[in-house]
Amino acid sequence: MTTEQQTTAPQTSTVHAVLVPGFWLGAWAWDGVAPVLRAAGVEPHALTLPGLDPGAPWPDATLDDQVAAVLDTVHACDGPVVLVAHSGGAVVAQVAVDRAPDAVRRVVYVDSGPLLPGLALAGPGEGDLPLPSWDELAAASTSAEGLDDAARADLRARAVPHPGAVARAVVDLRDPRRLAVPTTVVCTSFPSPLLQQLAAAGQMPTELLALTDVRYVDLPTGHWPMLSRPADLGRVLVEEMDGL
Repeated sequence: MTTEQQTTAPQTSTVHAVLVPGFWLGAWAWDGVAPVLRAAGVEPHALTLPGLDPGAPWPDATLDDQVAAVLDTVHACDGPVVLVAHSGGAVVAQVAVDRAPDAVRRVVYVDSGPLLPGLALAGPGEGDLPLPSWDELAAASTSAEGLDDAARADLRARAVPHPGAVARAVVDLRDPRRLAVPTTVVCTSFPSPLLQQLAAAGQMPTELLALTDVRYVDLPTGHWPMLSRPADLGRVLVEEMDGL
């Protein structure tokens, strides 16, 4: 075979998963998920957002600070990026996608979803938000199913009060192209039919109904699947990145 006849196999880019934790959590929350992604050839980037690192205090961290941290990581990746957001981290991811819709190939919301513009996750108040008691979380439909006593104790010991300025920030969305970014919702606390029913009935302040490409995946457990079913969540994420 001559040099001219030789063909070169197409080069494939590494898929990058930028992992955004929810309220009170840091990069450590993804420790059980990251190895599953690496084993599948996906490069994980687990983040501890500004204001949530006890070793690097960030007084008065804002939503813009957290969005900037996410986008810095997204733009530093040298291949397709999937943005994965858990719980309250969904707002950070949503705004990041709004600011750079061409930089994200898919966004995955884990027991969460995009908020309607002009709303905030927390009501008026002052100060940071500590992790509530388990009874308070249960009353707010935040299920700890799947977490044994040791996992609950570890979560509570490592939880950091969430920056109040972030929790109370009104979501400012500007670019309608965000609505066309392919989206996956991993339903863990509620089954996907119920989630879609609540959204359609206007009982959930979510922008999901405006998205043009969204699919739902059921992974029954509680609100923290990265802690209660990390390997299964990792496999779901790998499947959602297939073909990128």
